[in-house]
Amino acid sequence: MSLSRDLLEKDLYKVLGVPKDATEAEIKKAYRKLAREYHPDANKNDAKAEERFKEISEANDVLADAKRRKEYDEARALFGNGGFRAGPGAGGSGSFNFDLGDLFGGAQGGGGAGAGGFGGGGIGDVFGGLFNRGGPGTRTQPRRGQDIESEVTLSFTEAVDGATVPLRMSSSAACKACSGTGDRNGTPRVCPTCVGTGQVSRGGGGGFSLTDPCVECRGRGLIAQDPCETCKGSGRATSSRTMQVRIPAGVSDGQRIRLRGKGAPGERGGPNGDLYVVVNVDPHPVFGRKGDNLTVTVPVTYPEAALGGEVKVPTLGGPPVTLKLPAGTPNGRTMRARGKGAVRKDGTRGDLLVTVEVSVPKDLGDEAKEALEAFAEATAGEDPRAELFQAAKGA
Repeated sequence: MSLSRDLLEKDLYKVLGVPKDATEAEIKKAYRKLAREYHPDANKNDAKAEERFKEISEANDVLADAKRRKEYDEARALFGNGGFRAGPGAGGSGSFNFDLGDLFGGAQGGGGAGAGGFGGGGIGDVFGGLFNRGGPGTRTQPRRGQDIESEVTLSFTEAVDGATVPLRMSSSAACKACSGTGDRNGTPRVCPTCVGTGQVSRGGGGGFSLTDPCVECRGRGLIAQDPCETCKGSGRATSSRTMQVRIPAGVSDGQRIRLRGKGAPGERGGPNGDLYVVVNVDPHPVFGRKGDNLTVTVPVTYPEAALGGEVKVPTLGGPPVTLKLPAGTPNGRTMRARGKGAVRKDGTRGDLLVTVEVSVPKDLGDEAKEALEAFAEATAGEDPRAELFQAAKGA
């Protein structure tokens, strides 16, 4: 995985608004929040929001990948604010206390680690992975396809049980009219500027060179002699396709699912990009959710709460369950129906959390009213608010 110079000049942590020591969970949470705020679907015809969304996605693609994040952090640390500075041994006053000669000549000393802490491979091994530098005679390398982000809305039941949904996506793919060559006759010529590598090197300070995509051929290494009318010589065209995507059971609202290799096709034999699907879940009129558990509020009568009894409770997509209500059950008490919740990653299910809500009748008949008045007289000596006032006074 290579990181371009432009990417290394950006503070990706600042883009996501997280500290440099942020955990994977903190990065994921920050990305989800910003992605939903600046997603193009929520900001129609807003160029600034679209650009901001691209920056957020770019930052997440690097920081959410442990390997790419490590490479990014190492490169930023090495380059500091614009290049290496020689240490005191090289006659300067910079912060790197090692001899640059050791970096380039370390391999001649028997393969041991140099003074800078690098192994026998020398500095070339470090920067070869970071900037994808090529030596003499290097030709254009395979290019990974772009990642695609899409969004899907599921019903509450589909999110709990899982669902297969169709997604129509548009992405960049090899132009069919010219077979991806960019040339109408299929005979492009090698770019004279980069000699077919797709990259050009320039000085980066401190004796190092940085690699940028070639502007002349836009990083392709080839230039069309007779540009294709469809793709205007780029070799890429917009392709639309519909694919069936399986959303796993137990997804939650706002979750971002990664489907490897389902993004845009790669170039010159490169791997496909990934597809990221952001899931939105519609609320349910009866059930709610807390992690792997479902929630439901069940009304009960006052006699049921006071005397106890059995109450039937609905479940999501299954037969009702019967729960035993203990005598003297207070309003708001939560009971548990095990195994009636959402599906977990291991295939087991969470629980159904049942909250009791004592129902107070709006209209009372004469007989019921007399019975309640008799009950009030029988319990007149009890003051349910006595402890409340005593605690307030003590505080």
